Amino acid sequence: MSTAILTGQPVPGSSIEGDLRSLGFEVRTAADTADAETLLAQVPGDQRVAVVDARFVGHLHALRLGLTDPRFPLAAVPGAVTARPAGRQALTRAMARENSAGGGTGGTVVVDSLADRVVTALDADGADVHRPELGSLVATVPGDPQARNEARQAVASVDDEAIRLKSAVKSRDGFFTTFFISPYSRYIARWCARRGLTPNQVTTASLITALIAAACAATGTRGGFVAAGVLLIASFVLDCTDGQLARYSLQYSTLGAWLDATFDRAKEYAYYAGLALGAARGGDDVWALALGAMILQTCRHVVDFSFNEANHDATANTSPTAALSDKLDSVGWTVWVRRMIVLPIGERWAMIAVLTAVTTPRITFYALLVGCAFAASYTTAGRVLRSLTRKARRTDRAAAALADLADSGALAQGVAKALRKPARRLPGFAVPAIALLGGTAVVATALFTEFGSPWPIVAAAGYVLTSGLAVARPLKGALDWLVPPFFRAAEYCTVLALAAGAGVNGVLPAAFGLVAAVAYHHYDTVYRIRGNAGAPPVWLTRTIGGHEGRTLLVTVLAALLTAAQFKVALTALAVAVALLVLVESIRFWVSAGAPAVHDEGEPA
Repeated sequence: MSTAILTGQPVPGSSIEGDLRSLGFEVRTAADTADAETLLAQVPGDQRVAVVDARFVGHLHALRLGLTDPRFPLAAVPGAVTARPAGRQALTRAMARENSAGGGTGGTVVVDSLADRVVTALDADGADVHRPELGSLVATVPGDPQARNEARQAVASVDDEAIRLKSAVKSRDGFFTTFFISPYSRYIARWCARRGLTPNQVTTASLITALIAAACAATGTRGGFVAAGVLLIASFVLDCTDGQLARYSLQYSTLGAWLDATFDRAKEYAYYAGLALGAARGGDDVWALALGAMILQTCRHVVDFSFNEANHDATANTSPTAALSDKLDSVGWTVWVRRMIVLPIGERWAMIAVLTAVTTPRITFYALLVGCAFAASYTTAGRVLRSLTRKARRTDRAAAALADLADSGALAQGVAKALRKPARRLPGFAVPAIALLGGTAVVATALFTEFGSPWPIVAAAGYVLTSGLAVARPLKGALDWLVPPFFRAAEYCTVLALAAGAGVNGVLPAAFGLVAAVAYHHYDTVYRIRGNAGAPPVWLTRTIGGHEGRTLLVTVLAALLTAAQFKVALTALAVAVALLVLVESIRFWVSAGAPAVHDEGEPA
């Protein structure tokens, strides 16, 4: 239950009480500042509370944005301020300050707005008060009847429902999503909101639809492929709808943000597996292509996350390349071209759906690999140029985030501790170069030696040393954000190379399962960092070996076991890693107090 405290002179005919009740608030009226402070103290500390001026005139959606968004401890619009439990102490202090300043002497607050004075006091205390962008929405406290009439006319002239629908759509969606999905998915979101459906329910429906699409693809029939393509698009429509529903009804949650992010990856990679199964039914083995597509896509995401975390709070963060990018973004057609060529989720899923329906899984994967490789080259090259030309000083927070994304286990950490002093003397470019060389060596050795050879073990041992050296000092260099992507590519591609070399039926699906389980752990790390919840616990990273430990283990298994035994070992390892990371991840996100960080730009 939420409580709203109305202050100031009541206005005959005002709808403010009804508006607040429609938003779920129990309304109480304060005669003066002292009474408002008393009423505030009576509200239980685990409830949301708002202080609203009785003379408020504005759109209902302006009040909704200012008073009901669950992501912010403190929020305000003109004439109203609210606090969730985390912000109650700051609000209580600000209210007490206003009371002691003379606002509670027994007279009704008439001259100005108590809510606005409280916001001023919160700002003076250094509190972080969220102020939503209202655009053309009206939120004001008129000082006289003429101003009130003008404000009411302004309210009547703007359709807040149309604005609410428009604001439900992300501001930076891709071309396909913007022009082919959002024009109608927003209305589906409103339909869901009016029937009490939650974003998490729509997210789950999207997952189920995608899994059915994968099952249709797995039939290996033309009818199954056509149905799979149609259902994949339907799943994407629901995927857009859940976020639009969250923005439309302000139903944000930590669990919802995690489900939305992780289910996107689960849906896409499950569909890859469905395509591979369908191809196998037709006599075509494309598991290596499916695994390659998952590796490429996951590494693309790691590049995005790593670069963004490295520059999240960098100072003196300027670059001629970034300036050129901003200039291109000011030209309408270049914005859409640049968003399309990076093959974001909308364009990518549309391409996969169409190719599934009209071609074969092999052609679909070839197109996907070529498109994603081009997109990865384009975005990575641009970010490398930005990093080399900008003058940025990265913070300890950024270095810690990159270290967490590196996913170093006990072996790399031990090497890093031993080599900390010599690592300090390395030039700036050496750190990513060492990570790249070590990873390239182990992948090339696994790829070009016969299955069962001991040489991949030697290369993996060298990879442990180079990995430890790469993280032996804080990752604050211009290109140090490349270290986590290099580690991901090395581990995943080593598994792919060894599985492909085994030449036994079923080993590539087992490798697909292992990489999927490890990739989930890496995505989970990303979403925890983005939610300011820190990395997964150290015990988990050490238990599943870290990237270098798993790489070494897989090479040892390949050298000591037969190809058939290697398949069984990979399957067992995939199950063990999946169980550990899933149980810990679900435990954390169901009980986490992390903020609900929802992505407002279409992910690659």
